[in-house]
Amino acid sequence: MSRIVWLASYPKSGNTWLRVFLANLSSDSDRPYDINTLREFGFSDTRASLFERVSGQPFEALSTERIHQLRPAVHRLISRQRTGLVYVKTHNAIAVRDGVPTITPEVTKGAVYLIRNPLDVAVSYAHHFAMAVDDVIVAMASPDNVLATVERSAFSYLGTWSQHVRSWTQAPGLNAHVVRYEDMLEGSAATFRAVSRHLGLEVSRAELKRAVRFSSFEELKRQESAHGFRERGPAGNAFFRRGEAGAWQDALQPAQAAAIIEAHREVMGAFGYLP
Repeated sequence: MSRIVWLASYPKSGNTWLRVFLANLSSDSDRPYDINTLREFGFSDTRASLFERVSGQPFEALSTERIHQLRPAVHRLISRQRTGLVYVKTHNAIAVRDGVPTITPEVTKGAVYLIRNPLDVAVSYAHHFAMAVDDVIVAMASPDNVLATVERSAFSYLGTWSQHVRSWTQAPGLNAHVVRYEDMLEGSAATFRAVSRHLGLEVSRAELKRAVRFSSFEELKRQESAHGFRERGPAGNAFFRRGEAGAWQDALQPAQAAAIIEAHREVMGAFGYLP
């Protein structure tokens, strides 16, 4: 039953990019995978229909407490959907809240955890959710930070950025592979090959090259520009915006950058993010 591979990250850290790569790697098509059909490739642990199936109630009738209590049942349901590995996107930190785990150990095979410089995360997070950067900085330092339940998507518990990173990278017994967003930018082929090996996928050089090409940031932007993207934020801003490292230097005031560093200095230093 331990079939779930969590594709985990704090929001705006490259999760979608990784999922598109894996979708292209699994496809035999000579055309790039349609980003608006990612739901067919893997699952999200916030998908409303899953909570409806395990509860027998309309999603809109479920309270926040009930949604949280249903998480383990939803995870077990997901694990039974397919044979072999089941890829599940999550923004949840690993935690136990009110006696209920946000990530269910007995159905977990492993994880790929994506991490990105929090200085750049703050800028991208603010753009995606149409928030003021100062408010995002406060949220990223709050132990109670969540992505709220919206329409057909259940809430996710984030905690602070540092808590989130530690929860996944220091989880006892978790077979996790950590990927830096910046390494995907600088050396996509080598970084994605390492992910493939972690997942036990036998990939030829030609298959890897094709999947990397079909998953390029330029291709993702092209598809979104032509057809939109169903995972856009509530403000409707472009999801695939810049796809670069270091954009914070033009977007953050010195005091804002200093506040982020002060809140997350230890973890930033551990992953090479202190400027």
